[in-house]
Amino acid sequence: MRLRPIDLAREHGLSTQAVRNYEEAGILPPAERSPHGYRAYAPRHAAALRTFLALIPAHGHATAGAIMRAVNGGAVEEALRLIDESHAQLAGDRHTLEAVERALRDLASPRDRESPRELKPPRDQESLRGLASAREPASGVTFIGPLARRLGIRPATLRKWERAGLIVPRRDPRTGYRVYTSADERDVLLAHQLRRGGHGLEQIARVLERVRAAGGPEPLQATMREWRDRLTTRGLAMLTGAGALDTYLGTP
Repeated sequence: MRLRPIDLAREHGLSTQAVRNYEEAGILPPAERSPHGYRAYAPRHAAALRTFLALIPAHGHATAGAIMRAVNGGAVEEALRLIDESHAQLAGDRHTLEAVERALRDLASPRDRESPRELKPPRDQESLRGLASAREPASGVTFIGPLARRLGIRPATLRKWERAGLIVPRRDPRTGYRVYTSADERDVLLAHQLRRGGHGLEQIARVLERVRAAGGPEPLQATMREWRDRLTTRGLAMLTGAGALDTYLGTP
């Protein structure tokens, strides 16, 4: 059965140029050519296009294209590796959402906003490295290095968020070092997770201010529901994409 570019395009409301572009990008297998140079597609090409379009909501356009190129090139293991990475990212996003929800529950009963007790300044670089690798349990504060490492971000990012007004850590009066109370950490955690959720710095600053002023998590409940809905939608899309890919792999 021979199919024209317009046949593939009409099924999905695409242009024939888009179909040709997908072929040139390796998302579709190479088409046969007539003696006059016209493309002739087969059911396998139609299945490839359906698979690619099903993979986009699950993995994003770039990754979906990489998966199809890997499959069409015979590198199925590479395609599976890319899919595994997307599943791992989704699982990580679910964990971060749960962490935000826990942080919001903590915000319902603010604590530890008192100024931390005065900290002894490090006497040398070895002491400074010690402060950067462990929290001061007695004082209930932490420093920028260990906090950044726990969140998997750079200290420069925390300083950027400070300049943007997301978080304002106190300074130890003797050393001048930034110190973060447990309540400060909750604010940083919220900022970190909201950034992962695609929110801009100005929006996060406004949200954090409203949350702190309200003394509770209510201002973020709608955002959390929308975030959870997006993750659910993506998880379901992964099932759909996996089914389409399985069908494509079995198409001669």
